[in-house]
Amino acid sequence: MLGKELAWLDGLVRAKRPARMPVVMTQAEVERLLACLRGVRGLAAGLLYGTGMRLLECLRLRVKDVDFGYRQILVRDEPFGPPRAVPGRLRRLSITRRD
Repeated sequence: MLGKELAWLDGLVRAKRPARMPVVMTQAEVERLLACLRGVRGLAAGLLYGTGMRLLECLRLRVKDVDFGYRQILVRDEPFGPPRAVPGRLRRLSITRRD
C-alpha cells in the first residue's frame, strides 16, 4: 500500500469460512412442504423433487414434452446435447390428461 511497510499486519490471521453442511429434509418433511404448495409452484416443486430435473429444465417444459403414453417427460436442453427422457410420476403429481 503506497510502498509502506505495515508491521502491525504481520501478526494477523485470515478468517476461515465455516464448513457448510447441506440441508437434507426427510421424506415426511418434503411431503408436508409439497402439500402446502398449490398451482404452478406446487407442480414445479413436485416435478423437481420427483424427477430430479434442473430448475431451468423444469421452467422450460412445454405441454408437448409430457408423454402420457410412455409416462415420461422429454427434457430439451439444446446447448448441451440431444433431448433426454425422464421418467415421470404423473399420477403422484396429479397431472391429468385432457382429451
